[in-house]
Amino acid sequence: MRHAGEQYLPKWPNEDPESYQCRLQTATLFPAFSRTVETLTGKPFSKPLKVNDDVPPRIAELLADVDLQGRNLHSFAADMMQIALGYGLGGILVEFPRAEGIKTLEQERAAGVRPYFVAIRPQQLLGWKSQRVNGKEMLTQLRFMECVEEDEGDYGTKVVDQVRVLKRDGWETHRKNARSEWELHEQGKTTIGFIPFVPVYGARTAFMTAKPPLIELAHMNVKHWQSQSDQDTLLHVARVPVLTVIGGPQGMNPDGTRKRFELTIGASAAVELPQGADLKYVEHSGKAIEAGKVALDDLKEEMRQAGAELLVIKPGDMTATEASTENAVAMCALQRITNDLKDALDLALSYMAAWIKEPKGGSVTLFTDFGAATLADASAQLLLSANIAGKISDETLRGEFKRRAILSPEVNEEEEKQRLEEQGPALGEMGEDDADGKRAAA
Repeated sequence: MRHAGEQYLPKWPNEDPESYQCRLQTATLFPAFSRTVETLTGKPFSKPLKVNDDVPPRIAELLADVDLQGRNLHSFAADMMQIALGYGLGGILVEFPRAEGIKTLEQERAAGVRPYFVAIRPQQLLGWKSQRVNGKEMLTQLRFMECVEEDEGDYGTKVVDQVRVLKRDGWETHRKNARSEWELHEQGKTTIGFIPFVPVYGARTAFMTAKPPLIELAHMNVKHWQSQSDQDTLLHVARVPVLTVIGGPQGMNPDGTRKRFELTIGASAAVELPQGADLKYVEHSGKAIEAGKVALDDLKEEMRQAGAELLVIKPGDMTATEASTENAVAMCALQRITNDLKDALDLALSYMAAWIKEPKGGSVTLFTDFGAATLADASAQLLLSANIAGKISDETLRGEFKRRAILSPEVNEEEEKQRLEEQGPALGEMGEDDADGKRAAA
């Protein structure tokens, strides 16, 4: 945000550059957007991703290190969800290493050659081409930027930027030459006959295009950034009282300019003033500060509500396929995004199967039982998740629950603490036998 400068923190009229830089460098961001993305990402992954029995054993054994960087499929899928919620669009590239000279399965395993997932962020995507094949939109070309690390000397390494171009029957990489012109670096053929890239959408608008589902929250977070800067500047000014001289010595210099009135202020200094003159500090009334604080608190609440909307179940929010099924139920936006991610993972597994010539890739199951009936319930879920994660205190949580009429206004915090101490440990803090006994007694 600071690097963006005037794009998100406008410069005031007649504000000198030095004052603006001081204001910019002291501005702080309330992380509403990032925290909401993090909290919502945790909802479908609060329970482990389930690899179903239809996944072939050869593929199942690859999922413990699905990206060859130590991440299992659960962690990789959670990162893809975060990309979809934060940016609106990402993708899974099912990569396969170059395998010259390898002809048998035994040689493949001995060389460690296997398919793996690569997360592609929207900032990497440069362009694509597609066409409809058998009634389905398919990629015919995909271009994206990537970084490749290469050895430099005996001990060093360097990072090289290159453009990868994927086609249905081959691939190319392009790098800049000494004149900073892009030129062909390498190329090769592929055997599977299609581009093994699976788009992952947040709020899909068309094939390979989408918008961030929390874009309104992002705009409000920018507004908070600006308003917080105004509030901090106001506090800085208000905390420094202005010394005012009323009826002080006046006179003119020989050149016709007004004499400058200088004072020495301190415990060992005295000020001599003409009769009727006055010397006092003028302080800010504080009304504007209070109004600014109220506005910031209101904006925080609006941001919570904007994030919580993704958890509110909306009747009719389902795909045409889901609506035609007998047991179809309404779902919230986050459940829909989770189902889309599950479909993307299933398709990526089928691409993995194509690389190793398995007939099918199988499927996975993600947890989706987290919808809320109302906006108040949804925002309460977010607050509770933030409390569990240590982002807000128990006192703040109770205060917010009271504001939403989830807790009675008469609930006293001190009395509640005493009751909790008398009640003993919560179920989650007990051993399994003690917890079972307490449930049975209840």
